[in-house]
Amino acid sequence: MKADRSLDCVGLYCPMPIVKTAAKMKELKVGDVLEVTADDKGIKQDMPAWAKATGNEFLGVEEGGDEIKVYVRKTQK
Repeated sequence: MKADRSLDCVGLYCPMPIVKTAAKMKELKVGDVLEVTADDKGIKQDMPAWAKATGNEFLGVEEGGDEIKVYVRKTQK
């Protein structure tokens, strides 16, 4: 999936990937897609829940090896 920005959260564990995602989303424009790379399997449940709670759009998960990539579209100002 194509992303406008990326965020490396490998080696970070809950809640830090979500905390860093929230901070990074403030830098994006509405409509931009953020790719978050992590190795904490909890992100597969945490990111969709966070996106729903904040009104952003969760786009999906890609897994390869030990890394998990999740994609979120900014929909709120």
